[in-house]
Amino acid sequence: MIEELQNIERQAMGNSRVHRLDARTKIILAFAAIIAMVAYPYSKDVIVPGMLLFAFFSVLWAFSGLSVLAYLKRLILILPFGIFIIIFQIFFENSRYDTFTSILDLPLGIHVYAESVEFASILLIKFIVCISFIILLSSTTTMQDMLAGAKRLGMPSEFVLIIGLMIRYLFVFAEMYGKVINVFEVKFFNAFDTNLPYKYRLRTLAYAIGTLFIRSYEQGERTYISMLCRGYSRDSFLRIEKKKIQGKELGFLIFGIIFIVAGVTVPYLIFDLGLIPSVSMQF
Repeated sequence: MIEELQNIERQAMGNSRVHRLDARTKIILAFAAIIAMVAYPYSKDVIVPGMLLFAFFSVLWAFSGLSVLAYLKRLILILPFGIFIIIFQIFFENSRYDTFTSILDLPLGIHVYAESVEFASILLIKFIVCISFIILLSSTTTMQDMLAGAKRLGMPSEFVLIIGLMIRYLFVFAEMYGKVINVFEVKFFNAFDTNLPYKYRLRTLAYAIGTLFIRSYEQGERTYISMLCRGYSRDSFLRIEKKKIQGKELGFLIFGIIFIVAGVTVPYLIFDLGLIPSVSMQF
């Protein structure tokens, strides 16, 4: 995970049009897309706004210059955290439906319901769209730029300072972790090598983890003492200069918000008024 975090940070240092956008623009657009998808009713018609917002994301991803493989890799890494919750939905009677149709009967009285499968599919669409915008934001914006953008959008200074310190020393911890891994490689130690005694591998890993915790604690003490020597107190804040959003970026932000709002509002009004048939989802 630490290595993947470093890879994401390197990707975020690109020089494409999307990378050069103000962090506030990307944060607002990402939050707008997430809120729009979450707020959309749990209806099978969610596939329409889902496709529109995913198309908007795809255009931004294409302009970012990042590969489709990089997106799929990150999506696959994140997908298991939500897919299990989504899969479990198909085995329970959802309160949003009045009737249930069993499409598969399993042992121990377990049933798979068509209505629950539909609900799980709706959750999957919402999940993929929301996660895609988060991936876009983190892949095109460095952590420091994201933090500065959040501060300019009104995040409390206390949060900015704490998160800033966490980000800074997260990479310090990653460097310490890398040194431990290099020592293991130099000494040809592999925790998954079955030729080595199990107790020896367990003891070596325990020593390494304990060393990391002790060094982290010592580093924290040194950092805190250094901060006190430089005048740090409860009233200290991370200073971030004010910056205006440029005209082109402001225009793109307005266009993006209008597109996102229209992308979920228009389909809802059309399908709710019954002007055209609802999109059917076959299972």
